[in-house]
Amino acid sequence: MWAVGKPNCIMSLAGHNSPVECVRFSSSEELVAAGSQSGSLKIWDLEAAKIVRTLTGHKSNMRCLDFHPYGDFVASGSLDTNIKLWDVRRKGCIYTYTGHKDAVNCLRFSPDGKWIISAGEDGLIKLWDLTTGKMLQEFKHHRGPVTHVEFHPNEFLFASGSNDKTVKYWDLETFELVSSTAPGSSAVRCIEFHPDGNYLFSGTQDMMHVFGWEPVRCYDTFAMGWGKVADMAVANTQLIGAAFNQTNVSVHVVDLTRINKAGTVQEGASDLSNEELNKPPSPAKNPLSASGRKNFITDRPHTTSTKQRKEPQVKTQPRQSPTQDEPEEDNTPADIQDPSKYKEIFHPTKRLSHSPTRQEDPFPAPPDDEPAAAPVPRAAPPATAVSYHQPPPLAQPREMPAPAPTAAVPPTSRRSRSPPALNQKKVAEPKMVAKEQTMIIPSDRNEPAGLDMNAFLPPNMQGAREEAPSKRKQSESEVMESIQKGNTSMCAVLSSRRQNLDVIRAIWTAGDVKTALESAINMKDQAIVVDLLNILCLKRALWNLDLCVITLPKIKELITSKYENYVQTACTSLKLILKSFTGLINNNIRTPYQGVDISREERYNKCSKCYTYLLAMRGMVEERQHISGKMGSTFRELQLLLVQLE
Repeated sequence: MWAVGKPNCIMSLAGHNSPVECVRFSSSEELVAAGSQSGSLKIWDLEAAKIVRTLTGHKSNMRCLDFHPYGDFVASGSLDTNIKLWDVRRKGCIYTYTGHKDAVNCLRFSPDGKWIISAGEDGLIKLWDLTTGKMLQEFKHHRGPVTHVEFHPNEFLFASGSNDKTVKYWDLETFELVSSTAPGSSAVRCIEFHPDGNYLFSGTQDMMHVFGWEPVRCYDTFAMGWGKVADMAVANTQLIGAAFNQTNVSVHVVDLTRINKAGTVQEGASDLSNEELNKPPSPAKNPLSASGRKNFITDRPHTTSTKQRKEPQVKTQPRQSPTQDEPEEDNTPADIQDPSKYKEIFHPTKRLSHSPTRQEDPFPAPPDDEPAAAPVPRAAPPATAVSYHQPPPLAQPREMPAPAPTAAVPPTSRRSRSPPALNQKKVAEPKMVAKEQTMIIPSDRNEPAGLDMNAFLPPNMQGAREEAPSKRKQSESEVMESIQKGNTSMCAVLSSRRQNLDVIRAIWTAGDVKTALESAINMKDQAIVVDLLNILCLKRALWNLDLCVITLPKIKELITSKYENYVQTACTSLKLILKSFTGLINNNIRTPYQGVDISREERYNKCSKCYTYLLAMRGMVEERQHISGKMGSTFRELQLLLVQLE
């Protein structure tokens, strides 16, 4: 999670076991929901920084989400063609709406919370009534998959964008098509009404259009360079567009005060209100008086209860045991990477005030618009990129930064246009990073890492490999001899490993997992232990306290290994143990057994050993959580899990 204009990540929310497909904030921005490819839906409380709900029911990828305007319900659309309405408070599905013939690409609640509009890959738009649970109307005029739908903030009107490159406007009183834009150059990816209801912004590939609909007018069009934009939002006098490409997220900000408001009538556009074609485009302040349509009543209806209404609060309900549909990762805390920014946004003095629409001041100018334009490497990964765009009619051409004056900068430093202080920092930082990176040999390297084959052999077989030849130029026979020796060493490694695996396999197939693991550890071959841990991580049902007691000392050794594969396996195993057994260990340590209870005494002793091992690893994990890259993120997640130990 990022703040617009800030390059560093504020925090990371973990919990899904499959890729995340869609994310949505609640209207109060106290909750955020995310749907995954597995069809599960997770809801986080941003102030508590933890998962409060895990909802399962979809049979395929979840494609879209939306919160009810009052915040107590969530709607989700899926690749399984179904729409589900969830009650956040009662933790369950209220109703399933069926009717689409293909995936549901987008859905939205109406401003008054009484309807749901859904857009599908089948090219259909459906309007659903929440009270009756039935479909009110179906809209069929699009000639391609519908990608996005949005309700007008005030009027009984909604807009839809499609892969047929058009935006269409629909009347919710007559259920008729009001108007349609002319086909553009590329598919419409997202649309957004201005909060005043006077304009509609349409995002396409590298372009943004500003439309009116009665009559159809294009107020402005300009190039954005944002690629495939994923979402847009309006904050005061600025529009923020977000796009992503692989692992990078880019944010683009547009100054809406510079948009051309004269507008031109589109050629090829269809308009059902041609009597207004010659009227000057002067949008009224009250949309109702301009169009004659009804307005949504957005006030929350009064209930018949005599009790005073309280703000809806979502609390975590402890469960006795995890289930298959809802694993125990619900208590996984968030990875807060910027505590100061997190407290500023999500822990205000009175009430949340972090919504972009409530911010009075515009977002500041980006760093690349400053006089010093030379990039400086940062420790944080380049996950976000912020760029600010102005419409071409009023935008001034951007000048290339000129070289620094020769009187102030020596000729030898003309490659860098940064001040000397920045150059010194630039030289100092990579040394620290390089020192950390040499600790672990990456698993995805594309060239030999100079590995010592003896490091992979059991102690009784080490020393078989001879010393490396001298650095003098070797003859062809010497090169072949060196290759043959390397091949002999590798064959010895693989033969030893296969013999050990045959022994372990024979014990494993007999059904004695504990003995197989103990035998692997007694062989003092880390490769065998890593193989068994990888299998156990895939078969979580095999884990118990006995295996934890056996594996934790070995996991402690693997965490300090110089090979990334070994470290990753150790971290995955440790994460599984912490998520599955932390509660059990804490309960047994907190309430020791009394009297004569052999089984409870054994369980207490096992938990005590696990507790001792985990505490010993806490310091090791804390030292390594500052490593950059994927391994550092893994250690930070482990550190948050280890904090739960009492």
